[in-house]
Amino acid sequence: MATLKITKKHHKHFNNPFPGTPESLPLIYGTLFLNSQKLPSHQIYPIGKDFQLNWSSKDGGFLSISHKSEPGRPLWSTLPGEPFISAAIAETEVEESRGSFLIKDKYVHSLSNNQTIDDIKIVNGFDKDQVIPSFSLPKNPMYPVLMITGKVFGVNKRKKKVKFSRRGGSEKETSISARYWHVFDQKECHQVGFQVRIGKTDFELPKRVPPRTYKSFSLKFGRIRRRRTGWFGGFLSRKKSVSVSSSAEESMAMKSNGVNVYNNRICVTYSSEKNEKIFGFGEQFSHMNFKGKRVPIFVQEQGIGRGDQPITFAANLVSYRAGGDWSTTYAPSPFYMTSKMRSMYLEGNDYSVFDLTKDDRIQIQLHGDSFEGRILHGNSPSELIECFTESTGRPPLLPEWIISGAVVGMQGGTDTVRSIWNEMQRYDVPVSAFWLQDWVGQRETVIGSQLWWNWEADETRYSGWQQLIRDLNMQHIKVMTYCNPCLAPMDKKPNIKRHHFEEAKMLDILVKDKNGELYMVPNTAFDVGMLDLTHPRTANWFKKILQEMVEDGVRGWMADFGEGLPVDACLYSGEDPIAAHNRYPELWAKINREFVDEWKSSRVGKGREDPEESLVFFMRAGYRDTTKWAMLFWEGDQMVSWQKNDGIKSAVVGLLSGGLSGYALNHSDIGGYCAVNLPFFKYRRSEELLLRWMELAAFTTVFRTHEGNKPSCNTQFYSNNRTLSHFARLAKVYKAWKFYRIQLVKEASQKGLPICRHLFLHYPEDEHVHSFTYEQFLIGTEILVVPVLDKGKGTVKAYFPRGESSSWKHIWTGKLYSIQGSEAWVEAPIGYPAIFVKEGSPVGETFLEKLGEYYVLCR
Repeated sequence: MATLKITKKHHKHFNNPFPGTPESLPLIYGTLFLNSQKLPSHQIYPIGKDFQLNWSSKDGGFLSISHKSEPGRPLWSTLPGEPFISAAIAETEVEESRGSFLIKDKYVHSLSNNQTIDDIKIVNGFDKDQVIPSFSLPKNPMYPVLMITGKVFGVNKRKKKVKFSRRGGSEKETSISARYWHVFDQKECHQVGFQVRIGKTDFELPKRVPPRTYKSFSLKFGRIRRRRTGWFGGFLSRKKSVSVSSSAEESMAMKSNGVNVYNNRICVTYSSEKNEKIFGFGEQFSHMNFKGKRVPIFVQEQGIGRGDQPITFAANLVSYRAGGDWSTTYAPSPFYMTSKMRSMYLEGNDYSVFDLTKDDRIQIQLHGDSFEGRILHGNSPSELIECFTESTGRPPLLPEWIISGAVVGMQGGTDTVRSIWNEMQRYDVPVSAFWLQDWVGQRETVIGSQLWWNWEADETRYSGWQQLIRDLNMQHIKVMTYCNPCLAPMDKKPNIKRHHFEEAKMLDILVKDKNGELYMVPNTAFDVGMLDLTHPRTANWFKKILQEMVEDGVRGWMADFGEGLPVDACLYSGEDPIAAHNRYPELWAKINREFVDEWKSSRVGKGREDPEESLVFFMRAGYRDTTKWAMLFWEGDQMVSWQKNDGIKSAVVGLLSGGLSGYALNHSDIGGYCAVNLPFFKYRRSEELLLRWMELAAFTTVFRTHEGNKPSCNTQFYSNNRTLSHFARLAKVYKAWKFYRIQLVKEASQKGLPICRHLFLHYPEDEHVHSFTYEQFLIGTEILVVPVLDKGKGTVKAYFPRGESSSWKHIWTGKLYSIQGSEAWVEAPIGYPAIFVKEGSPVGETFLEKLGEYYVLCR
C-alpha cells in the first residue's frame, strides 16, 4: 500500500459546496523518560558563545534555551515531563484541483509518542568525529554544539488506526522505536539553529507474544519514501528515495535483512502561554493572531471567497475546493513571532502544520524525516524581523520610477491606451507606467476573455507596439507587461512569431508526469505545460524571452503564478515534488531576478546606465526565501467586495501579516480582481468600493490599478468624471509621500522592515493593538492610516497607541489627538481618508507641504 495518494479533482463539475476540515494527525501527547545515570539533575550547557541551554530533571524533566545577555528569559522551552520530539509513519493523501491542494493524513501505521533522553553532550571541534562519526558538522560552526540523544517509541495496538492517548506505556511495552539526534548550534549572534534527525525504525514484539502470533500483529507498511539527507545543512540535498513494501511478517524480516523503514512524520512540541499572541506565517488574509489555530504551510491558490458567502459556496460547487478557506494563501512562510518576543522559523521546504490550538503549547508537525530550523533572539518585533530577514533575504532597492506615480493597469490595445492616456492628462494624473496585461493578445474561452500564454507582443492587438513604448517613454512613462512560468499550445493563434510551448517541448524543459511524459496541467479553461525550473537549460531559455521583451523597451512585468506545481510531477532534479512545490516560487523569482541583475550589469560602463531605465518585476507566489529574490509582491486576486476573508479588508490583513513575515514591499490590485456575474451570484466592483480602495492603495508601496477579470462588470478609474478626478487626487496623495517611501524602501532593503506596518511592530507593549487586524496601520513610524473598509460609512474609529510621546495630527483638519490609549470617531468622507502624522515630525510636515503643493490639502 502506497504512503502517498494523489486524487485529481480538475474535471469534477459538481462538488460539495461545504467541504469539511481535512483529516490530520491530532495533537500528540506522550511521556518523557530520563536516563538518571547519565543526566544531571540540573545543568547549564553553552551553545556557541552567546546562547545557553538550561536543563532540569524537575517535574519529569525539561529544558530551555536563552541568550546569555538575558538568561532569565527563555526563547524556547519544553513542557515538564512531556516529549518534545515524537514521530509517526502515516499515509498522505493530496487532493488537487487547478492550483488548490488539500493535504490529509490518512492511515497512521505507527506512532512513537514517547521519548527518552539518554544523554546531553557538548560537542567541540576536537571530538566531533568521535561523537557523530557518520555525519558532518556545518561549515565553520560556532562551538560548542549541543547534542541531545535518545529514542522515540510507542506501543502498537491491534487496531487499524493508532489510538492517540494522553500518556503512553512504559519502555517495557515498546513495540516500535527509533533513535533520534537533536542538535543545537549557534548560527548568528541572534540565532540558534536546531536540527532533528530520526534514525531507522526498529520493530519489536512484546516478549509475552510468542513468535507464532506474528501474523496477527497488525502493522502493515506500504511504500515509505525515505529522503536521504546530510546532517547539519545537508537536508536540502535530495537523493533518490528507498521504497519498502512489507506485510506485518515481512516487517520483522526487515531487521535481519538490513532494509530500513523510517518515520515520515516528525513532531516537535514546546511551551507557549495562554495570553501569548502569535503573528506571522507569511501573507495571511483572514487573521493576524493565530493562537488557537492550526496553520498549514503550503503554497497554493488563495481561493475565491475563502469563507465569505455566498461566493465560497458557489466556487466550491463548480470547482473542487476553489473557494479556499481562511488558511489558503499564495505566499505562506513557516515563521512566526509572538507577543512575548519569541520567534522561530523552519528551514527546508517540506509541508508543515503549526498546531496552536492549545493554550500551553505549540506543536509543529512536519511531513518528512528530518527537521531543521532556527530560534531567534530579539527584544522587539523590528529586531526579530531584522534577524529573520538577515538569513532569508531582503528586497533590493526599487527603481524610483515605479514608486513615483500611478501604475495604470489597462487592456484593449494601442488605441485604447492612447485614449485613456489623453483623458488622464486632462486630469493631471501623475503616472509612472502603463501595465498592459494583454500585450500577448486575448482569446475567448468558455469562461470569457483570457490571455494567450505565449510571451511575445501581439502586434495585431497592439499595433505599433514599439512606437507606443517610445511615445510613452518620451513622457517619462514606462511600459510593463505580464508573463508566468506556464506555456500554452498556440495552434489556433494566427499571428505567432515564436511558439514558446513547442520550443520548450523540444528542449525537454517542461515538467513531466510519473510516466516520463509531458505533464499538461489544467488551468482554468485550458491546459498548459509548466517549465521545469530545476532543469539546467530552463533559466537561460526563459531569460532570452525576457531579453526580447526588454529590448522592445519594456521596463517591468508581472511574474505571475508559481503556486501550482503538481505534487505528482517528476522534475529533472529528482526532488520530492511535495517539497519542490513550496520551492517552485523561489526558483521562479530567482530566474527573474537573475535576469534583472544581469541586464543591469551589462549596461554598466557603456554610457547607457540610467536609474530611470532600471527593471522591476512583481509576483504573488512566495515561500520563506522568495524574499531573497523577488523585488516586489502583490497580493493576488481579491474579490471586488467589502468582505472580510477575500475582499478589501483581506487586502489590509495580507499587507500587515506579510509585512511581519519578511514580505516588506507589497500592494494590492486597486478595486480587487475577481468579479462574478452569474444569475444568483453577482459580485461587481461598485464605484464606492473602487474609490475607497484607491484611498487604501495610496498608502502602499505601489499604486496600481487593475480592470479585473471582467472589466465590463466593474467600475473603472476612467468610468466617469468622479472616478477620474478621485483617481487623480489619490495619485497625488501617493506622490506626496514619495520622499518618505524612498526612505522606507531603503530601510526594507537594509533591515527587512515593511512599508505598511501593524501597530504591534512599534507598540508591542500596548496589548490593545494585539487584537487589530485590518482596522488601521502605520506607514513607517510617522503616518497612521485608518481606512474606510465598509460600504456606506463616512466615519472611522481611530486608536492612538500607548507608548507614543508625540500627538497625532489629522492631516485634513489639523486637530491633535494627544491622549495615549484613547479612541476617537473621525470623519472620513470619500476623498478624505483618516490619515494622521506625528506632530512636529519632519516627515509629517514635509508630507503636508507636498499635499499643499499638489493642491490636495484644501477642502
